[in-house]
Amino acid sequence: MTARLLESIEADLRESLKSANKTKVSVLRMIKASIKNREIDKGSPLTDEEIIEVLVSLVKQRRESIEEFRRAGRNDLVKQEEEELSILQSYMPEQLSEEELVNLIRAAIEEAGATSPRDMGKVMKLIMPRVKGRADGKVVNQKVREILQGS
Repeated sequence: MTARLLESIEADLRESLKSANKTKVSVLRMIKASIKNREIDKGSPLTDEEIIEVLVSLVKQRRESIEEFRRAGRNDLVKQEEEELSILQSYMPEQLSEEELVNLIRAAIEEAGATSPRDMGKVMKLIMPRVKGRADGKVVNQKVREILQGS
């Protein structure tokens, strides 16, 4: 099974090389290297879903870096990380709106029979596979907690 996402990344890399877009070339090479490392670990080519997992990991790293650089007052590095994050996000599935996310969480709470914040683990176990790559885990966690505390 060929990963169309990887083909798209490779085509964009060729185009970026031709147009001399250094930032995009750098990010795309980083993506390809991360995918290759995961393929080596797995021992076979990755599917689009597995490539999205790699991208989720890279996006999370960028967000954490932006947070750290902001605290350190390194706005030059914040700007660079934000540019990289923007490029990474262009390969991610469309993000869920807050309303869609809340609806999915409410359905998972009902399915799990959750009634209090103690049931958060059950809900997270159900919801995370459903929102994989389409919502940030921290945001999901926070929303689940808010809804369970309000129920």
